Amino acid sequence: MEPHRLDSQFKFLKLSEPRPGVVVVQLDRPRKRNAINTEGWQEIGDVFTSVAQDGACRCIVLSGIGKDFSAGIDITDPGFFSFNDSDADVARRGLSFLPKVKQMQDCFTAVEKCPVPVIAAIHGNCIGAGVDIACCCDVRLAAPETTFSVREVKIGLAADIGTLQRLPKITGNDSRVRELCYTGEFFSSQEALSIGFISRICPNPLAGAIELATKIAASSPVAVHGTKKSLMYSRDHSVAEGLEHVAMHNSLALMTDDVPEAHAASANKENPSFSNMLPFSKL
Repeated sequence: MEPHRLDSQFKFLKLSEPRPGVVVVQLDRPRKRNAINTEGWQEIGDVFTSVAQDGACRCIVLSGIGKDFSAGIDITDPGFFSFNDSDADVARRGLSFLPKVKQMQDCFTAVEKCPVPVIAAIHGNCIGAGVDIACCCDVRLAAPETTFSVREVKIGLAADIGTLQRLPKITGNDSRVRELCYTGEFFSSQEALSIGFISRICPNPLAGAIELATKIAASSPVAVHGTKKSLMYSRDHSVAEGLEHVAMHNSLALMTDDVPEAHAASANKENPSFSNMLPFSKL
């Protein structure tokens, strides 16, 4: 895969561009099983903001280099658990820690807010913060042997980066999600599929994610962007509010030249020369 032009800007992430319009972002700490340290955490927030501003990007694939997707937070990094010890008041020390938690939440929420779809290609272990970031993605694919765990309770924490808020809405299985979150037990890719956390099990999730991303990249970026915004809005609002939201969006978005171009593409689908193009080249 060709390195992405922004690849050199990141220390703990690797960026590549395997297909036109598709960017692969890989967690790059294989010796640490892609456990995320404080610097890498900030890079995740930065990369999904900067890559999304690149008009040529139409879909992002998130994966991990090495044996695991992510072993979660790097608990050996003292930066995560540094408190203001200068104040004897416990409540004030807690308040001083609040901005750090919010910043960590915002870094992962940048994945969710990314204007283009993000596909997680998951393999090996996906634990703790790995589940957090997977929950922020639009689509999740996993290898057959993948193992998941909402592990925070096992290290004395309530998961606070988004799993408790997003996982019940993704799966719709509140009872089982509570079991998994209260116990920290491991669950398989087969169970992840059965409760709706992942779309499908793939022998090679990275290859499968790139193939799916290529299909998404072939659609109108205006249409895909509007679809993602409407899905995200409707998740947290009523049906009536969601309908109003998409109506307001499409009142302008339907003016795009992509609509007649899509009709032309359909009419020329048997033309071999057309199949080699990236449609909707006007971004």
